[in-house]
Amino acid sequence: MIDVRQFDSLGGVKIDWLNARHHFSFGHYHDPKRMGLGPLRVWNDDTIKPKTGFDPHPHRDMEIITYVRKGAITHKDRLGNEGRTVAGDVQVMHAGTGIVHAEYNLEDEETQIFQIWIHPDRTGHEPGWGARSFPEKSSGSFTARASGRGADKASNALPIHQDAAVLGAKLKGGDVVSYSFGEGRQGYLVSTDAAIEVNGTPAQARDGVAVSGEETITVKALGDTDLVMVDVA
Repeated sequence: MIDVRQFDSLGGVKIDWLNARHHFSFGHYHDPKRMGLGPLRVWNDDTIKPKTGFDPHPHRDMEIITYVRKGAITHKDRLGNEGRTVAGDVQVMHAGTGIVHAEYNLEDEETQIFQIWIHPDRTGHEPGWGARSFPEKSSGSFTARASGRGADKASNALPIHQDAAVLGAKLKGGDVVSYSFGEGRQGYLVSTDAAIEVNGTPAQARDGVAVSGEETITVKALGDTDLVMVDVA
């Protein structure tokens, strides 16, 4: 089944420095039909104004993956980790037994991110943070950006504590990419900048596409775009 969640139907919040849209229930937005997908609990589409951001706040027992679409995000936590993650790159924070961090857009332009929260395989992991660069190039396949799947251990993916993967593909208009799910697995897919067709079903940029019961999907890009997908059991 291909279930398209149109961008305009998403929950969200808009304040002076943040415009956030929520693919799943989050904060003051609650929809019992959109509580997550397996261990995937949160997918937020955030636009952050220059020189603003999220002041120090705590997290616990969650794998938090940030995919930077535009600009850059600067992370700082009380474990001493600090780093700037730029467009196209990914950072992972293991909240584990507890971590306090801040995220700021210190740039002169808006920063746009997808922030994805995945429940870990157990509680009590050691907290930590890391980031990795994924050089921009057009590719004919999805590659793992962050993963806890055994098949991805030899890849360049950042590790996470769950049998799940955050994957990406960069496509030119007209490109087609296919992906096969393992038995019992499902996915959630978003195109950053252009309309797509997923097994012939149309979706616009920033729509969410929930995939279940499909052995394989074929995605056609109708313009230049990045695809971001989470594969979960």
